[in-house]
Amino acid sequence: MSLNKQQLLIMKKILLLISLILVAFLLLIFSISKTSKENRNLPSLQATKKDLAVRGDIYSADNFKIGTSQKIFSASIDTRCLDTNKTDLFVTLFSLYSNIPKSKILKKISKKGYVIISRTINQRDAKELKSLAYKLRRLDVFKSIKLNGRTVLYGLNIYETGEERLYPYKDSLTPVIGFIKKDNKTNGTQKVIGVNGLEKAFDKLLNNTEDGVLRGERDILSYILFNKNSEIIKREDGADIKLTIPLKLQRNIELMLDRYKEKLQAKEIIVSVMDSKTGKILSLASSNRYNPQKIRQEDIEDLRINAIEYNFEPGSIIKPLAISLAMDKGLIKENELFFAHNKGKRNKKGQFPRGKYKIKRHTIHDDHRFDKNYLTLEDIVIFSSNIGTLMIANRLTAQEFYDGYKRFGLSVKTGIDLPYEARGIIHKLYQYRAGEDKNEDNIFKATDSYGHGITTTFMQVLKAYSVFNNDGKIVTPYLVQGDKGIQSTQVISKKVANEMKEYLVKTVEDGTGKKTKIEGIEIGGKTGTANIVENGKYQRKYMSSFFGFANDKKNRYTIGVTVNEPVSRGKYWYYYYASQSAVPVFKEITKILLKLNYLEVEKTN
Repeated sequence: MSLNKQQLLIMKKILLLISLILVAFLLLIFSISKTSKENRNLPSLQATKKDLAVRGDIYSADNFKIGTSQKIFSASIDTRCLDTNKTDLFVTLFSLYSNIPKSKILKKISKKGYVIISRTINQRDAKELKSLAYKLRRLDVFKSIKLNGRTVLYGLNIYETGEERLYPYKDSLTPVIGFIKKDNKTNGTQKVIGVNGLEKAFDKLLNNTEDGVLRGERDILSYILFNKNSEIIKREDGADIKLTIPLKLQRNIELMLDRYKEKLQAKEIIVSVMDSKTGKILSLASSNRYNPQKIRQEDIEDLRINAIEYNFEPGSIIKPLAISLAMDKGLIKENELFFAHNKGKRNKKGQFPRGKYKIKRHTIHDDHRFDKNYLTLEDIVIFSSNIGTLMIANRLTAQEFYDGYKRFGLSVKTGIDLPYEARGIIHKLYQYRAGEDKNEDNIFKATDSYGHGITTTFMQVLKAYSVFNNDGKIVTPYLVQGDKGIQSTQVISKKVANEMKEYLVKTVEDGTGKKTKIEGIEIGGKTGTANIVENGKYQRKYMSSFFGFANDKKNRYTIGVTVNEPVSRGKYWYYYYASQSAVPVFKEITKILLKLNYLEVEKTN
């Protein structure tokens, strides 16, 4: 009986144990079920990384990278995870890898919590810092902490945050290349957008980007594992553009301009070389340049592209336009002579007084003294007679004069691939018609014929002069390859264009352009020295200019030079004359074209 009691006791114990095991098992099942349904903030097994696209590059015609973008990175840590005993080690290593001063790093990490140490780390340093991040984990510089009930460990994080624009050749091709500004997006990334110049004109093309995406399973260090389940979307950077301007030619001209700006004490010198047949710009240079990467307060005035944005009164360089329009209409007889209106006694050199021509209350003078009273058409062009020019221009009807100037591109944008181009100003058609019904001379046609009372831009005059070096056709200037095809319009006949071209060559041989002459190269052009107008009044400041061409057997180049405010007082007061300022600069450009094989001297037997 006692044995049975003992067996019963054992059985009870066994049943109790089984019951306890069963209860424990049920509790385990319940716990597992409940936990699986709860959001436990477990780290995702999937990881996604963006590959930020960057703005396109700008190349010179000889394949030098003028403007380029590179990625920038940010570096961040959570200071709560930084082991206080290893702070000095972290600061020392981070400074060594990033070239950021220790003091700056210490100031950044003095705050508690998530901090961004730098937002402007370049691509090279970012690569080194990513390597450092791995080493810091191995050195236990960071420790785990509890946040929101779970244990986390945040180390050094290096990640893409945008791009920065670089200009490897600093001030070369400025202000034409333009500049950019930072554009901070809502997602925290930094992009750049063009503000002026080519950066502005081609902003949409350069910034036509699509970020890449890397998505897949991650490993214990949060690196993405590449396998069949990974997703890779390749980034699409912005389109590149290639210029028509070779850097070597541009730089040679820029350095020459620096010397002449100092010599002439000028406010600015602008030059351009254009293919007369196509409109392709080979150089568009200014003495006033800046580094787009580091724009200073004193650079503000130089940010504008004065070759297309600045209007000036052109003066005598406009005379060939007005005269050729009359020639094209057959309004000048062969071997015709024009009275110079210079009656009076000869001086010791045998020259008559300067001519005077009256139109109502206005008296117009010639600057040149002639040794005769009657001038040929050649005399008028070569020696730049205001009176001869205005008499010829007044043979045109108002409509012919107005339409002709428009065809030459005056008061019309040139169409060059740059933003903010100015139009310039000529008088209205009704103003040119004043007195036409009475066959009277018109003062507006008179003054406009020799470039007073109108305004043009540098580029408008350059475009107009292509007519005389391209069989009477005008071309549209362009700076970016493939942007435009050859666009030309017949302005005057080939015959008239070539006649005017001969006069412009003789101006170099016998007139005000003598100092541009180079044996074996066909050079022609016209000087202009005009007062600058400020607040509606002529000042004792001058715009000196020379526009023309330089040709060999194969190449035709239209070339322009303007010297804004050369010295006009003191020992070198005469520098304000175009023959003493713009003309020597023109010759230097021709010599550079020869040196770099853009022109070849014709050999004589």
